[in-house]
Amino acid sequence: MGRAYQNRKESMAKTSDMKAKIYSRYGREIYMSAKTGGSDPTGNLSLRSLIERAKKDQVPSHVIDKALAKAQGGAGEDFSPARYEGYGPGNCMVIIDCLTDNPNRTFGDVRNCFTKSKAKIGTQGSVAHMFDHDAIFVFNGDDDEVVLEALMEADVDVTDVEVEDGKVSVFTPNTEFFATKTALEEAFPDIDFDVAEIQFIPKVSTTLDNEDDIAMFEKFMGMLNELDDVQNVYHNVEGQ
Repeated sequence: MGRAYQNRKESMAKTSDMKAKIYSRYGREIYMSAKTGGSDPTGNLSLRSLIERAKKDQVPSHVIDKALAKAQGGAGEDFSPARYEGYGPGNCMVIIDCLTDNPNRTFGDVRNCFTKSKAKIGTQGSVAHMFDHDAIFVFNGDDDEVVLEALMEADVDVTDVEVEDGKVSVFTPNTEFFATKTALEEAFPDIDFDVAEIQFIPKVSTTLDNEDDIAMFEKFMGMLNELDDVQNVYHNVEGQ
């Protein structure tokens, strides 16, 4: 089966309202990356990678340019990261990453999603230990040995390399993201990443067999995705 990373491209929003939310989230993240690390993608590797991902997810150039200009101007909101963990419907495990300018408001909003879904918000670290925090790269290919050899020559600490359906998936510790990306680009100049990001990957997955749990899980995910402060949601539910 392979490691169950979340391919968000498969669930990209189809409505204009949801696309607007995705653009807003990218804009906020680009703004924060540029503000903290500099607005020049050449010197800010995190920003460069983020812009590449935004373009691949079809975020319009004006959204990216506006976020960069806002960071260069020095004005604007002062966002900070916030992470929440807990147990969702069917006792699944959930991690929610946010960027917020009002932590009290964000915590209240996220807690409300848990409460209205008969779920339970936990303390920091309550479920994170059941996830691997990995860098993930997915691209076309069928030879895992060649990929592994290239990464080992670059002294990259590789967690796993998988090949399935003409796609190579590389997993490394999150701290190896840029070293891995650089090594792959140097070894395979024409590489085009389907996925190149850092995610929380569940060590153990679960299935929701109860119809009530499935309905409540979908409600839970829907409520979280409606929150402007929520950037990413990770869970260990298979097929959802």
